[in-house]
Amino acid sequence: MTTLGSPLSEARQVTDVASIGERALIDRIRRKLPPAPPSVVVGIGDDAAVAVMDRGAMQVLTTDALVEGVHFDRRFSTAADIGYKALAVNVSDVAAMGGVPRFALLSLMLPPTLPLDDVDGLIEGLSEIAKQTGVVLVGGNITRSPGPLVVDVTVIGAVKPRRILTRNGGRAGDDIYVSGTVGAAAAGLAWLKENPLGPSDLPHDPAMADCVRRHRRPEPRTRLGMLLGRTKAASSCMDLSDGLADAVRQIADASGTGAIIDGSRVPISEAAAAWFSSRGVDPIVASLSGGDDYELVFTLRSRSRGRLRLIERQARGVTLTKIGELTEDPAVVVHRHGAIEPLPHGFVHF
Repeated sequence: MTTLGSPLSEARQVTDVASIGERALIDRIRRKLPPAPPSVVVGIGDDAAVAVMDRGAMQVLTTDALVEGVHFDRRFSTAADIGYKALAVNVSDVAAMGGVPRFALLSLMLPPTLPLDDVDGLIEGLSEIAKQTGVVLVGGNITRSPGPLVVDVTVIGAVKPRRILTRNGGRAGDDIYVSGTVGAAAAGLAWLKENPLGPSDLPHDPAMADCVRRHRRPEPRTRLGMLLGRTKAASSCMDLSDGLADAVRQIADASGTGAIIDGSRVPISEAAAAWFSSRGVDPIVASLSGGDDYELVFTLRSRSRGRLRLIERQARGVTLTKIGELTEDPAVVVHRHGAIEPLPHGFVHF
C-alpha cells in the first residue's frame, strides 16, 4: 500500500470503490486495522514494509490468491468470510512448515462497482483471523480488476532451522496421520449449490451448518503445526487445500515412496458422510478427493510415537488419526472393502 490520502468529506456520498478513489480507499482500510506492534518498523503508507523477525529464526514465505468464481462464490460467502479465508489458507501453509505466522501483505484486485461495504467486510474478516493467529497486516496493494474480485495474500512466518517441516522427509514405513476430520468443507459447498441461501445464512440442521461453516471459514491448524515442528515429531507434513488424496500423493512423490491408506480409518465428518451417501456418492472417495479442509497430514517414524502422545495432549482437542503408511512400493493406493484401489485424485486447477 503506497501513499495515503486524507479522509473523505462527510458531505460526499460514495458507495463503491470507483467513487472513493485509491488513496482514500487505502486510508479507509488502514483506519480499520489495529495499530502496528513495535516489531513493525515501517508499516502501511510507504513503498514497502519493514519488520523485525524472530531472533535466530528463518523466514517462511507463502502466497495464495483467491479468485471469484474459482475459490469462492459471493452467493455463498459474505465478504467477511472471503477475507477470513484468504488469510486462513496462507496461515495454514505456514503451519504445514512448522512455522509461526507473523506478517501479511494484502493485494486487492477490485471491480470498480464493488460496494465499499464489501471492502469493509473483507478487512473485518481478515482482521478477525489475524487477531486469532497473531498476524499483523503490514502492507500490500490495490488495483482495478476488469473482471472478477481477486484477493491475494502473502504471509511471512518464522521457524527455527531444525524445526522446518517439508513434504520430502518421509520414508517407507512411516505412519501417515491426519488431523481433525475431512469431507465437511466439500459437503458444505455441495449443499450450498443445491440449496442456495443468503451468504450469511446457515442450514437448519446443525451438523450441515457446521459443514457450511467449514467451507466458508476453514480453521488453520497453527498450533498443531508449531508443535509438530518444535518436537521434531513429523518426518514430513502438508496441509489439505486440494484434498487428502492429493496431499498423500504429493508427500509420497516428494519422499520417493508409495503410500497405502486404510479407507476404514479415514476420519470423515459424520454430516459429510450422510450427505454424500444421500446423493449416491461414495463418502470415502468424496472425502479423499474433496478440498478446502485445511487439516494437516503428516508422517511419523515409529520412534516418534511418544512425542505424538505429548502433542495430542497439547493440541487443544484436535484429534490425530493414523490412516496408513508410506511404502517401498511406489503405488499410491487405498485399501477398502477387502480390495486395493488407486487413491483418487484431488482438485487440480488445470
